[in-house]
Amino acid sequence: MGSRVSREDFEWVYTDQPHANRRREILAKYPEIKSLMKPDPNLKWIITVMLLVQLASFYLVKDLDWKWVIFWSYVFGSCLNHSMTLGIHEISHNFPFGHHKALWNRWFGIFANLPLGVPYSVSFKRYHMDHHRYLGADGIDVDIPTDFEGWFFCTTFRKLVWVVLQPLFYAFRPLLINPKPITSLEIINTVIQIIFDIIVYYVFGVKSLVYMLAASLLGLGLHPISGHFIAEHYMFLKGHETYSYYGPLNLLTFNVGYHNEHHDFPNIPGKNLPLVRKIAAEYYDKLPQYNSWIKVLYDFVMDDTVSPYSRMKRPPKGNEILE
Repeated sequence: MGSRVSREDFEWVYTDQPHANRRREILAKYPEIKSLMKPDPNLKWIITVMLLVQLASFYLVKDLDWKWVIFWSYVFGSCLNHSMTLGIHEISHNFPFGHHKALWNRWFGIFANLPLGVPYSVSFKRYHMDHHRYLGADGIDVDIPTDFEGWFFCTTFRKLVWVVLQPLFYAFRPLLINPKPITSLEIINTVIQIIFDIIVYYVFGVKSLVYMLAASLLGLGLHPISGHFIAEHYMFLKGHETYSYYGPLNLLTFNVGYHNEHHDFPNIPGKNLPLVRKIAAEYYDKLPQYNSWIKVLYDFVMDDTVSPYSRMKRPPKGNEILE
């Protein structure tokens, strides 16, 4: 468990990300893909049902023994809350109401945020747009780990700890890499979330509140679905910075596993990404891909050639327009 990784720095590259060029090529060859660039109104109902199911689970766990509260928070609540974060990812791309109703999407994101227990939605939108525009850009893309993460989490055991604590690193990393001025919507997101948490405590009790928060912490840490955090952009094969996953967990994650397709066409909702792959199969079938997020987690922890440093990183060009 003490094996030390061989990487001592990020994989610095000086070329543009591949997604814009591939998008132009595919659209020139298959212009019908433009018909997939439309909102997904079903997201409103799917996410609302998910929230109601989680509210019902708050009631069901309120009188359980603590061991069962934690058990169900990992087995059930974590899956639902992680899936909700990926619903918020869909919302950040304005898929429920479309780009012409951007503010409606922001409010719906605040609504979807409620069962997570911590304010997340509005801030995620701001940083996620930078991730798409400037993939891997030093000091801009906060999906890239800090130098401290790469330096310190350099053994098998420490990498396991890093995986467990992923939600904390994702929460605090933006403040260190690319802090942005707080917006009024972020304040509203925070106030509404605190009020909701207080209501959960007074209506259901402390066990339901702990269940909610533990579901988010556990679901975004050492959890099968969390394999997508590493599978998406960590460089297991030299020269490849984005990877797709085509396994069954896409059913719980709004097809976030179709990640090459998503970065190529960030204005196509998750439900249509399998059609992108089907139409332009010759572009995607030849790219490295995964069939198991659990294996991704195992390989990340156990492979001494992979660490938080295993990311392709670019120096910024200086003309970036940030969200």
